[in-house]
Amino acid sequence: MARIEIPLPTMGEGVIEATLTKWLVNIGDHVEEDDSLVEVATDKVDSEIPAPQAGVVKELLVKEGEISKVGTPLLILEIENDNEEIDDTLVFEEVKRLTIEQESKEPENKEDQGNTSKIQALGFSSSGKFLSPLVRSIALEENIPVEDIENIQGTGKNGRITKNDLINYIKSGKTKAIIIDEAPAPKKDKPKTIATTNEKISVESKIVSSENDEIIEMDRIRKIIADRMVASKKTSPHVTSFIEADVTNLVLWRNKVKEEFFQKENQKITFTPLFIEATSKALRDFPMINISVEGDKIIKKKNINIGMATALPSGNLIVPVIKNTDEKNLIGLVKSVNDLADRARKNKLSPDEISGGTFTITNFGTFQNLTGTPIINQPEVAILGVGAIIKKPAVIETETGDAIAIRHIMILSLSYDHRVVDGALGGMFLKRIAEYLENFDLNKSI
Repeated sequence: MARIEIPLPTMGEGVIEATLTKWLVNIGDHVEEDDSLVEVATDKVDSEIPAPQAGVVKELLVKEGEISKVGTPLLILEIENDNEEIDDTLVFEEVKRLTIEQESKEPENKEDQGNTSKIQALGFSSSGKFLSPLVRSIALEENIPVEDIENIQGTGKNGRITKNDLINYIKSGKTKAIIIDEAPAPKKDKPKTIATTNEKISVESKIVSSENDEIIEMDRIRKIIADRMVASKKTSPHVTSFIEADVTNLVLWRNKVKEEFFQKENQKITFTPLFIEATSKALRDFPMINISVEGDKIIKKKNINIGMATALPSGNLIVPVIKNTDEKNLIGLVKSVNDLADRARKNKLSPDEISGGTFTITNFGTFQNLTGTPIINQPEVAILGVGAIIKKPAVIETETGDAIAIRHIMILSLSYDHRVVDGALGGMFLKRIAEYLENFDLNKSI
């Protein structure tokens, strides 16, 4: 018999830690290969970690509710070993290697960089405290000097600085003042402007409630969504443009082929893959929408990975991502959309399937809403909102002149980051999507 440590595996792009939410086994349990051992949650998705092989659970190393880094051992499994005993030292070294590999993705700190670069680079403080991506993000937002972070007493595991530690530190008013002095001051009486790093303008409003009001605690996913929406509005100056599109050809084609498509592919064809197809083409035409911003640098993405906002039965939202949409035909898009949407509602998505997006589509029309002003899914720079398709009288051009006819009309809305996308680029991109939808080929084969 031999004992092996089961570490927290890599959980997807940019994920370096996870919260252990629930143990699915107890000490002494026998598990088979691929049996679920534990539930973990990241800021992206909840997942179950399977057993790599059959064995008996000998020790649980992490408590429920604790946060662990990628590579951290979670439990010890005793397995049958017909060959030589597995050296525990080698197992430990492998876990250590995984951890180091993950940490090495963080950029090194440089003395000559400013506070922003230092905080971004710090995976650990010089005193050995681990700084999570969320903590670093808050520190950057509040412009907290690196030296101040060193002085915060962490309440997390092993003295780790948590989000609440940082928020409490900010509220306490202990952050250092930054002296803003644009020119050398004369020796006499030139006042200096003082700005504290935690200075905020706030308007307090008292919530008046009655004894019959119900207080509902946000669940973990809702808290994450709330934080991300606020962070997106703080990060990107949002501008939203709108356009009407006559999608009559699109509707007529789908009505014509949907039964045949189901019989042939055993798949329902919705409008979503058609919207994704048109958007992919427009992103190829306007690649400067398929970008991200990092500091003062623009990262132009090679792949077109489109996320589709999906409502969950719980009322929360998740955004599964279809990778390389411009390389898929319509049948491939239909299958990807249906599969991801179905597994999203069943909480069966892997972390990789909700990460790596370069553009997002959200469908207001699902709820018969005409349009909306969506919030950008960071770190992307634009998001498309598609409204309900409504029959309306419209003026059309015919060979004999203008005429009024009943047409299928929808409103498209595009929210974009005005730091890098101006009105001209955003407007042309949105118009191109509308053109692809309006000029849909009625004779398109499936």
